[in-house]
Amino acid sequence: MKGRGGFGGGGGMANIMRQANQMQNKMKALQEELAQREHEGSAGGGAVTVKFRGDHEIIAVQIKPEVLQSGDVEMLQDLVITAVNDGLRKAKDVNAKEMQAVTGGFGLPF
Repeated sequence: MKGRGGFGGGGGMANIMRQANQMQNKMKALQEELAQREHEGSAGGGAVTVKFRGDHEIIAVQIKPEVLQSGDVEMLQDLVITAVNDGLRKAKDVNAKEMQAVTGGFGLPF
């Protein structure tokens, strides 16, 4: 085994490096795809809905008119915060599952 680096055959390290490079390329492509994917969060039974892309850029906020009729600004603020956090949580879960499929569960940061 002299000169083989303990990988059990010639080119073993090169093969590992090639596989790592392929995984890195797949991860980069997936990150780009996930950045453009749209997600939605809501609160108050759909009274407030927030849509955003995977890069966390908000692209739409919908507030049902009846929420405004109450005149309760603090409640509206809480609903918006809850809707945004709901959507972010969903997006994070989707992203983690997608990335885990690519990395094989290695738990690499992305």
